[in-house]
Amino acid sequence: MRASENIVKVGARVTVLGFIVLFLGILLTMTQDSSNTQAGGLIMLGPIPIAFGSSPEITTNILGIGLLLMIIYLFLWKMQR
Repeated sequence: MRASENIVKVGARVTVLGFIVLFLGILLTMTQDSSNTQAGGLIMLGPIPIAFGSSPEITTNILGIGLLLMIIYLFLWKMQR
C-alpha cells in the first residue's frame, strides 16, 4: 500500500468524523434552552477571514480564530515556496 493511499484513507476518515461531530453538536444545541444562545460564523475567502455573529463578543472571538487560520495559511504557503 502506497503512502498516498494511506493519506486519502486518513483524510476520508477525518472528514466523516468531522461530519459526525457537527451533527452531534447540532443535536445537542437543539435540545438546550435557546433563550441565551449566541451564534456566529466564519467565511474564509482564500486567506481573508470574514466573521459574523449575533453579539460583538462572539464576532470578536470568531475573528480571532479567522486571523489565526490566516496566519497558519500564510506560514504554510511561505514554507512551500
